[in-house]
Amino acid sequence: MNNTAPDIRKRELAQIHVAKTQLCLDDETYRAMLWTVARVKSAADLDWTGRKQVLDHLKAKGWKKTTKSRPAPAKSKAHLVAKVRALLIDAGNRPDTYADGMARRMFSVERFEWCDSRQLVKIIAALVIDSKRNS
Repeated sequence: MNNTAPDIRKRELAQIHVAKTQLCLDDETYRAMLWTVARVKSAADLDWTGRKQVLDHLKAKGWKKTTKSRPAPAKSKAHLVAKVRALLIDAGNRPDTYADGMARRMFSVERFEWCDSRQLVKIIAALVIDSKRNS
């Protein structure tokens, strides 16, 4: 997660638009709220204090920020996920993102934990081949 000013701005604008959707604000009401709270006609015109004021206002109106967490693998394939992680550690303490990249390239699945058992077995096989090649 980046914390540069443009990244923070994008994240806060996204939160404002998510809150708008979750609070079921129509466009006219939303723009009136932007004008009342921050004296702008569009969220794109908000500076950092304006974004904070709008987010605080939306929270006061009942919006709750939700966060995504990394899902736990199903118990039926937990042993395969553990095997992938063990092979990553054995291969020089590689991060989980290495296996995520393999899952993306091999199966178009964003995270290796989301792969089914058959796909995990193929990732394990690829990691074993890689460890033999590099040992």
